[in-house]
Amino acid sequence: MLEAVASAAIVETYKDGRVLCSNMKQKIDYANDLENNYKRLIEKAEKLYARREDIVIEADKYKTKQLTKECDLWISRVTNGEEDVRELTTKYENEQSKKAKWRRHSKRAKLSKSMVEKCEELHSLWLEGKFERGIMVEKLPERVRTLHAAKIEDKPSLYKVVEEILGLLKDRDVKRIGLWGSGGIGKTTIMRNLNNHEDIAKMFDIVIWVTISKDRSEEKLQRAITDRLKMNMEGITNPDEIAWRISKELECKKYLLLLDEVWNILDLPKLGIQDNQKDSKVVLATRFPKICCDMKTELINMKQMSGADAWKMFTEKVGQNVNLPSIEPIAKLVVRECAGFPLLIDKVASTFKQKKDNSFLWNYGLTSLRRWDSFKVQGMDELIEFLKFCYEGLDSEDKKFCFLYGALYPEDCEIHRDYLIECWRAEGFICDANKFSDAHGEGHKILQFRDARDEGHKMLLDLINVSLLEESEKMNHVRMNKVLRNMALKISSKSKTFKVLVKTREGLQEPPNAVEWQQVNRISLIDNKLCSLPDLPDCNNVSTLFLQRNRDLKVIPDTFFGCMQNLRVLDLHGTGIESLPSSVSLLKCLRALYLNSCISLMELHYLEELELEVLDIRGTGINHLPIQIGGLLQLKCLQLRIDVDPNNREWEALVEAIIEEVATLKCLTSLSICFPKVDCLKSFISKSPLWKDFRFTFQFSVGYHDSISYGILDCFEYQRCFKFANGEGVNPVISEVLAETDAFGLIGHKGASRLSDFGIENINRMRVCLIEGCDEIETIVQGNSVDRSALEWLEKMCISNAQKLESIWEGPVHAGSLTRLTSLTLQRCPKLKKIFSNGMIEQLFKLEHLSVEECPEIEEIITNSENTGLEPEALPKLRTLVLSGLLKVESICTDDSLKWPTLERITISRCQLLTRLPLNKENAPYLRCIEGDQLWWTALEWKEDAIKGRFESFFKSN
Repeated sequence: MLEAVASAAIVETYKDGRVLCSNMKQKIDYANDLENNYKRLIEKAEKLYARREDIVIEADKYKTKQLTKECDLWISRVTNGEEDVRELTTKYENEQSKKAKWRRHSKRAKLSKSMVEKCEELHSLWLEGKFERGIMVEKLPERVRTLHAAKIEDKPSLYKVVEEILGLLKDRDVKRIGLWGSGGIGKTTIMRNLNNHEDIAKMFDIVIWVTISKDRSEEKLQRAITDRLKMNMEGITNPDEIAWRISKELECKKYLLLLDEVWNILDLPKLGIQDNQKDSKVVLATRFPKICCDMKTELINMKQMSGADAWKMFTEKVGQNVNLPSIEPIAKLVVRECAGFPLLIDKVASTFKQKKDNSFLWNYGLTSLRRWDSFKVQGMDELIEFLKFCYEGLDSEDKKFCFLYGALYPEDCEIHRDYLIECWRAEGFICDANKFSDAHGEGHKILQFRDARDEGHKMLLDLINVSLLEESEKMNHVRMNKVLRNMALKISSKSKTFKVLVKTREGLQEPPNAVEWQQVNRISLIDNKLCSLPDLPDCNNVSTLFLQRNRDLKVIPDTFFGCMQNLRVLDLHGTGIESLPSSVSLLKCLRALYLNSCISLMELHYLEELELEVLDIRGTGINHLPIQIGGLLQLKCLQLRIDVDPNNREWEALVEAIIEEVATLKCLTSLSICFPKVDCLKSFISKSPLWKDFRFTFQFSVGYHDSISYGILDCFEYQRCFKFANGEGVNPVISEVLAETDAFGLIGHKGASRLSDFGIENINRMRVCLIEGCDEIETIVQGNSVDRSALEWLEKMCISNAQKLESIWEGPVHAGSLTRLTSLTLQRCPKLKKIFSNGMIEQLFKLEHLSVEECPEIEEIITNSENTGLEPEALPKLRTLVLSGLLKVESICTDDSLKWPTLERITISRCQLLTRLPLNKENAPYLRCIEGDQLWWTALEWKEDAIKGRFESFFKSN
């Protein structure tokens, strides 16, 4: 037994000994082969690195392809292995640097073994690196392709547009945005800055930019989109198939499609761009608002650059020389000639930069820029081609004449829409009344004349839509840009049928010479200092003569109109004439005569045989109309205001006679007249069969008042305007006219405590309401007596000097009330304590301007009770807030929960208790100006210094 145990022990000991000897031998072999193993390691590594280098070189050949993820992972593993090889190399070099007697076999063996194992790993990597399925795949499209774009962050009039678009892109309900404006105005610059904006990359998975040329087909547009998406469309030519593939590709992407220079309406779904794809958006830029409307976009009208931004852009391009005392005045005139067109400013600045500090060259360049027949300024031709394309694209000669006609008015002149249309109509550009047949009687003539007016508005809109005319900031007015006016004058100079003589605002004291009168079709001498006119100018071809505001012109020679048989428009507005010459009776073609503001003109003669359609005698010294006024059977538009003493009994008889004459004008379509009393108005509306016709326009005034506010309604220029001064009670005649009125002014009225006393049904048509000096008005609408929405069309309301006004709305506010109100102004209402009643703010989602001045009892703009439960998105369109002389106001609203998403400007004056503003780190993203007293600003309290820091740069001391 013992022997067996001993024998087994000996066997096991023998085995262990053999294993130990084998391990020792292996270590000795590893230690002895260290140099060879290191060489093999380096060979394997270099072979592997060479394979990696070949792959990288191959990848660099293809800009549209990228390495597969498998290959990327392999390269990463090779790189990690490379680090291991470097570490082993360092250990090897350290080991080899030791003297032989200090080398330890165990350490050398361990290092050598690691090298052998690493060689096997590298060899395995090398085998994997053959990639029999290939190493390259098509690159995924990058999120945003950055485009070259001019810097605009320091140019508010441009950057504001980018911010407006960004705001709309964040609105989930907005799918398409249309940016429109004339050529050269900076639309492409806006679009490129939008493309590059850092917020865009955060908002969308991919941004697709496409420039659309005039002749670009939908197939080419599809191809541009598929190229951007890196879609393989080889062999696929069917547009429907391509559209389907684009739609599928974009199905799971949140994309932004930017379409620049859109010339025609695009059927986006037909191209594969669907509206319901994952909060994706489309922004397009075009010269034509009709394209935006037809493509159902949210419309943004881009205006010319502001003067300050234009100057900044010009100086940045030209450099320091522009600030020299001898250069700066000239440079400012150069910038003015560029009329706010960024394209022109950029090119012109490049040209003037070459003139350095030579004021003579600058003067010569300015002269060249102004002299359109001979200048050669870089960039002007390019801009003119932009604009001329729009002109040539007009579809009729008459429409082109309408555009050229705008150049007769002075530079930067604001032209009343109706007046311009009257001139076009008188000239025969639209439905020449002379061509109307008498076969259907006067009623047919009236209908056709009104159709002509409608056509004129359509033509005006067409010119605005192609950027040849601009809508003015002044309501119901248009203007012609300086560059466009120069282009129109240049075109006219080469025309045989539209030759013009235009010398406006030149300080002329003497009239043009006889030859100049003879060679043209239309003459404009507006805003000069003419004292005289030629006796008998030879100008049979002249159809329009403008002499407005030559205040020193007191006498027109008796024979002056003797050779003007074709004259159709004569405007003597604001001249100093005292009478009309007898030769005016020879103007058988005259259709429009403007004598308004001729304060020295006392009598009206020689008109009875004319076929006038438009007669304006407002603001003249005329205190009676000749009986022959009833003989002007073709008169369609009469502007009449006769001021005499209303206490004079003779005046009452005179008024009755005038009303009788005016009421019998059967072709009348527009009337402006002042009635001294309500009875006179009653007499007129009872005798005139036309005034209620839906296309009849009127400006009626009843009573007299010396308030400055009396003329405010004239600024709004709505089609039907009614001013009632110093009246009493609720007269049914007033209510009857009020029901047909767009703009209403109630001045110094007594006997009514609320506007709704005139009947909700009678005030619901109103778009503008002015209440001034009505001391018995306590509220505008009494909601408890109303069972439906009220003032649903009201756009602007101004209330001033209302001594007893306590509220705007008392009681419940029915849904739909005040939903179109954009401007609310409250002034000098000493008993007014609250502006908004409960439920009123929720209806004001279009309010843009709120001004509250000299209302000493107001303590809070939005009271705590109104603020409770108020959505943060309340007042979503408010842009300007003006508070002045509110002695008790302590806050605008209870907290800073409102977002103020469109607020741009806050003006505070004499509100010393207002110590905090409802602003925080995130709200009011577009606020750019806080105007107020410096001491008030310093005393303001802020939750955090960071909030004050955010708005500090926007403060402006008033």
